[in-house]
Amino acid sequence: MSRRSSRRNRNLVVSAVIAGLALAASAKGHSVTTASTSAVTRCGGSNEALANCMAAAAPYGWTGGQTVCLDELWTRESGFLTGAVNGQTGATGIPQLNPAYYAVPADWTSAATQIRWGLWYVAGRYGTPCAAWSHEEDTSWY
Repeated sequence: MSRRSSRRNRNLVVSAVIAGLALAASAKGHSVTTASTSAVTRCGGSNEALANCMAAAAPYGWTGGQTVCLDELWTRESGFLTGAVNGQTGATGIPQLNPAYYAVPADWTSAATQIRWGLWYVAGRYGTPCAAWSHEEDTSWY
């Protein structure tokens, strides 16, 4: 793949992420600011970098220590691998969605979809990545 084609594909992915963030934000009554969408366009190429950018750009606004906790959490859970599977529970993906409790989205192979779902899950269940990480450290699951 040429450098130009790779850059174009990355730009399409970033545009899809921004659109998804804006849709999620509007559904929750939040707005995604120009500054936050700009942050997503500067994301690095790794799933970890994408997760941190999305955490900061999403309505959650998690930065600094919260992204450190998110890194720790998802590094332990999946190593930021989209294809990670827990052999005991069947939990899958970067945030380890457990299909026994949640429907798996059709586009679950997408890192952006997994991260978007994982951020929603962390916010809804724990409030912040550091609270989720604290639970993970205490119980070995979140």
